[in-house]
Amino acid sequence: MKKLITELDVIKFSKSGGNVLPIGDEDIVTDLAWDKIKALSIATVKKNSAENIPLAVNEIEKSQTVRRIAIGSDHTGFRIKNVLSKILTDKGYDIIDVGTYDEKSCDYPDFAFAVARKVKENEVKFGIIIDATGIPSSITANKLKGIRAATCYSEFSASSAREHNNANILVLGAKALGEETIKSILETWLNTYFGGGRHQRRLNKITEIENNNLN
Repeated sequence: MKKLITELDVIKFSKSGGNVLPIGDEDIVTDLAWDKIKALSIATVKKNSAENIPLAVNEIEKSQTVRRIAIGSDHTGFRIKNVLSKILTDKGYDIIDVGTYDEKSCDYPDFAFAVARKVKENEVKFGIIIDATGIPSSITANKLKGIRAATCYSEFSASSAREHNNANILVLGAKALGEETIKSILETWLNTYFGGGRHQRRLNKITEIENNNLN
């Protein structure tokens, strides 16, 4: 069935927590709607109109809006933060470093919150946080509505977090993982896209829980 997608539809979709908008081949998207999709950094997927199944990630997901990343760490993750920042810069990403800026003892919630806020306010598409294990920063970041911070410990967990959960913050443990493992996790994260389909249905349920329980 042909559907008209307006600017208001896009705004409602974004406010509901949606990040990947399925669009059918016969759907009509207004110019204002396309502008709003780009402004809100919403990715789109083509869907089979008969089965309502997304087929491929739209180029918006691979566009320059995705290439801004906020990164932060506490003192335990400071060295790895610098390593990853260089890798990302060399790949052409625009990095926003929220600290910490040395190895003096500091509190991880400050930097986890700073990264999560950048993502929540759509200043960046993704965030990266590093502490000793990745667990406490993930807990902190996930206190913000719309944040899906995933502590990843392998290439598989990174791939699953992106493809199945549309995670928007990668959290790493500098003392729990080796440097080369961390690099491979980052590479997998950067090259995996949200799958949509049944995964979007499940994310919608998470968003409903979030909206009903987070004030």
